[in-house]
Amino acid sequence: MEEFVLRRYLIGPAALAATLVTGATAWAQNAPATLPETPKAPDTGDTAWMLVSTAFVMLMVPGLALFYGGMVRRKNVLATMMHSMVALSVVGVFWLAVGYALAFGSPVVSAFGGGLIGWDARLVFLNGVKPTDLLPGTNIPVYLHAMYQGMFAIITPALISGAVAERIRFKPYCVFLVLWATLVYCPLAHMVWAQDWWYAAPLDAAKGLGGTPVGVLGALGALDFAGGTVVHVAAGFSSLAAILLLRKRVGYPGHAMHPNSMVLTLAGAGLLWFGWFGFNGGSGLGSGTLAVSAFSATQAAAAAAGLSWLVAEWLHKGKPTALGLASGVVAGLVAVTPASGFVSPASGLILGAIAGVICYGAVCLKPAFKYDDSLDAFGVHGIGGFLGAVLTGVFCSTAINKGGADGLLSGAPGQVVTQLIAALVSAALAFGLSLVLVKLVDILIGFTTDADAESAGLDQTEHGEVGFDFGLAFESVPGTSAVTHEPRPAIVPPNGHTRFTVVVEGADTGALTHTWSDLCQTGAEPPPPQFRAIYPFVTTVQGNRFRFRGGDPKRMSENLRLLFQHKLGGSAVNVHVEN
Repeated sequence: MEEFVLRRYLIGPAALAATLVTGATAWAQNAPATLPETPKAPDTGDTAWMLVSTAFVMLMVPGLALFYGGMVRRKNVLATMMHSMVALSVVGVFWLAVGYALAFGSPVVSAFGGGLIGWDARLVFLNGVKPTDLLPGTNIPVYLHAMYQGMFAIITPALISGAVAERIRFKPYCVFLVLWATLVYCPLAHMVWAQDWWYAAPLDAAKGLGGTPVGVLGALGALDFAGGTVVHVAAGFSSLAAILLLRKRVGYPGHAMHPNSMVLTLAGAGLLWFGWFGFNGGSGLGSGTLAVSAFSATQAAAAAAGLSWLVAEWLHKGKPTALGLASGVVAGLVAVTPASGFVSPASGLILGAIAGVICYGAVCLKPAFKYDDSLDAFGVHGIGGFLGAVLTGVFCSTAINKGGADGLLSGAPGQVVTQLIAALVSAALAFGLSLVLVKLVDILIGFTTDADAESAGLDQTEHGEVGFDFGLAFESVPGTSAVTHEPRPAIVPPNGHTRFTVVVEGADTGALTHTWSDLCQTGAEPPPPQFRAIYPFVTTVQGNRFRFRGGDPKRMSENLRLLFQHKLGGSAVNVHVEN
């Protein structure tokens, strides 16, 4: 296939247009009108396993939603889980429409000996593919490959939401999902995983169609069995770009922001661990020994990393935590992802143990670098993915996978350099493009919510509902400058809100106390609007003195007067703000 190259610095608009035409022509000359004929039927064992693997990876999305949802504050549980779940729809539609064609079509833009982005009109909505068409070089249908890879495309940008949780708006996030999948994920997937599936003739006759990498990193010899660079390095370093550009959460790091439910997080971690067997085990695109090897290495790494993180935390802080165990397991799964089909179980064990300690250290350094990585997306996925990509070059062996390479422990140190180059390219591409995309979305439609909406909680302000109801009458009121009801140190100002006291006169103190107590109880009748307006701001009541935190003093006073005047049968009630 004729290759065309984008030369750095020396290409102008006219030359670029000519180059694109040349590349498209070269691709068209090598692209058959229909997919290559194959006399084989899909292998039932491979197809069944890949269907199961696809379902496993899909289950990771609600697993991630639970994992992240348990780590945020109660008022943001639903909004955080929505960031993961909505990717199933937004990226799912995008992937079927054009994503698969961009990621796995034949190269249309190339540089440095390989493709940067692909395209094949037959893969748009899979309109040129029949259900019986096999992916060249495999025993599974093209439909199944597209569906399986689509699950990777869905969960990858959802990982980024953990870095900026509790402060981003829903609509800009949905826009970002599509832009990021188009400009970051699809090019990286093509650069690492694209093969000569759609060519008229194979690039290497001995390997046949689908046997030769055509992406620039794949052609370089980089190994990424299941997404260390494409998924975790990309998501992790994109997360870093987002947290450097967008503001911190209100009150961070001065105020403690405790997880709402470690039960949810542990359940989510369990589902992620379970689903990762499809993530890694299915990436061999069959049910043979590669799937078994990937299973074994994945299990070993997850167990070792969970233990090493737990021990490191135990020694460092004096007590092990459930969050530490869950984070360690995920760190091990992240690190072994690129290596899983190339390393032995013993190597997976060592790799996981290293990842648990390194990722724990990275998370502990957050305060020193003063960035707000809400749920440690960069510390776990960015650092863990980069570490795993490089260590793949240390532990990989052709004794495990003949289609791979020998690493440092097998006497071939050059693979470490190749893996380092691939990890650096992926990190730089994801970080640089994400800086542009996040800034663009922020300028055009505003990525983060305002301080008042954040204090009220994204469940209410972005979705108009709450994730859990633990019996409190009200948590926030739409349209008001609501504040959180979480305990705060007395010396910390409540996000700039003033404190003031309103004194109620003209009514019996006992009657005031009794009336206020009744209003605070949940009943069949909705409370008066005046009560709804003042309730989120009242901190203490002592006799006829009502202490407020935040809100407009005049508005609060008037609502309090109208409330008691109505509830006390029209008695003359006066109020004043105490100096």
